[in-house]
Amino acid sequence: MGVTKTHNFTQSQNDLAAIAKVLGHPARIAILQHVAATQGCVCGDLVNEIGLAQATISQHLKELKNLGILQGTVEGTSVCYCINPERWLEIKSSLEDFFNFKIDREDRCC
Repeated sequence: MGVTKTHNFTQSQNDLAAIAKVLGHPARIAILQHVAATQGCVCGDLVNEIGLAQATISQHLKELKNLGILQGTVEGTSVCYCINPERWLEIKSSLEDFFNFKIDREDRCC
């Protein structure tokens, strides 16, 4: 596999690509939707809700936490996850900025 030349791109482009990569898995979207709808949950709840193995859910949670969109607090032997509202708004803004390019429907090439 070739080496990705991330230095050829702006920080904004690299950040947006990292966001897209993490959000590019349907299980992670389902996890975010469940956590947002329930205002927090524990990993065991996600296993029952999403229907994946606990180890798989934990790996997805790790990626979401690394992106900063989820934060967790330890409660005994469980971790309670919630949406990090500041990071949520940052990601939302980045995606809105990206999709705000004006596309002229009259000036299409195809």
